Amino acid sequence: MAVVTPALPQIQAGLGTTPAGAAWALTAMTLSAAVATPVVGRLGDLYGPRRVLLSVLAAATAGMVVAASAGSLPVMLAGRVLSGVGAGVFPLAYTIIRDVVPAGRTASAVGLMSSMLGLGGALSWCMAGPIIDLLGWRWLLWVPVLGLVPGLAAAWWIVPRSPSRAGARVDWWGAVLFAGWLVAALAALTQGTFWGWTSPGVLGLLAAAVVTAAIWLWVETRVREPLVDPRVMRLRGVWTANAASLLSGYALMAGGLLFPLLVQLPEDTGYGFGGSATQAAVLQLPASIGMTVAGVAAGALDRRFGSRAVLSGGAVLTCAGYAFVTFAHSELWHLYVGGLARGIGLGLAYAAVATLVVLAVPVGDTGAATGVNTLIRTVGASLGTQVSAVIVAGMPGERGFTAGFAMSAAAMAAVLPLALLAARGGGRARGAGGEPVVRPSITTADARDGA
Repeated sequence: MAVVTPALPQIQAGLGTTPAGAAWALTAMTLSAAVATPVVGRLGDLYGPRRVLLSVLAAATAGMVVAASAGSLPVMLAGRVLSGVGAGVFPLAYTIIRDVVPAGRTASAVGLMSSMLGLGGALSWCMAGPIIDLLGWRWLLWVPVLGLVPGLAAAWWIVPRSPSRAGARVDWWGAVLFAGWLVAALAALTQGTFWGWTSPGVLGLLAAAVVTAAIWLWVETRVREPLVDPRVMRLRGVWTANAASLLSGYALMAGGLLFPLLVQLPEDTGYGFGGSATQAAVLQLPASIGMTVAGVAAGALDRRFGSRAVLSGGAVLTCAGYAFVTFAHSELWHLYVGGLARGIGLGLAYAAVATLVVLAVPVGDTGAATGVNTLIRTVGASLGTQVSAVIVAGMPGERGFTAGFAMSAAAMAAVLPLALLAARGGGRARGAGGEPVVRPSITTADARDGA
């Protein structure tokens, strides 16, 4: 999503819009992705992940084509909104993993999937600059299509079919209300720096988000099959993992703003490095590679030490990386070392929280629960970007970066007690022959009936 950021000036010129209008190319997809992840995850729980995955990949491909060929800002934004639906592949992937991977290999599969996030981030950020410079901003949107089309074909042939849940119903009222409060809240977060945090627009959006969220929660506690079951969200393995995801998302995107910004500031500031956009992108490589390697290794570490230990280790490493650059950021190698520790730590943390959620919830709620976890990580990422920008703007000079790095270190330090509170063990029950025992989804009706 954020890979279009360096192309915003070109998008502004190409579509004849304002800087604020061009920024909506990022905001529109962020909002769409945030809404799509839990909704698509729930649809996968109800109708089978394969069917929903194919639909999501088709929608994302169509959205990319529309956005890449757009001649006006409204068409571009429509394509970006449609592309954002593609974020639903993450909860669907976790559901597929839980359906087809033996219980003893779940952590490895989840870790491998998490590592792909790091690899994808590394490739996209490194490719963005040359693509924009050599081919133009539209190719930044055409290139993903070249991966989505074969991905759609591979999903058609490889992903196994799974039955729909008998008598399944979609909580459309819950979905509409959920989208309403979430869009209002995220719009306030993303527009706060443009409109002003105390402006009527931002305060109105926040008020609307609070009221709509209260109504949504009331509805979800009363329908038979809620979009997001509040009882599942209260499971210790779920709420601790979600809180850790919020803080990890913050730490990821805070660094995504602070590191490149510090590198590109002029040297005459006394603390900047006067680097180019390409140098700023290269600076992200150690973190991305570290995140990829850590995600691959997380499965073996999980089997040996458990998810809580992996999450604790990830929190400590990320905190240490940020603490290091808080006090030492006068040389580029300081940023490389701190970034590498940050990447390895976040790779471990991302894999661990996903495993904790997958193993904590009933099988029928895997998609919705992991969708909410992904959403919360997105909210944390938005907070990381906005809070760090406010800190740097409000504390001119080097102090702003020192405070921003320290805030991220504190966020990851707070993950450590959450890791210790997380439920021990987890995993699917297994029958006498070793086959997974499928547990039904928890519903509010079950609670009323004494289940």
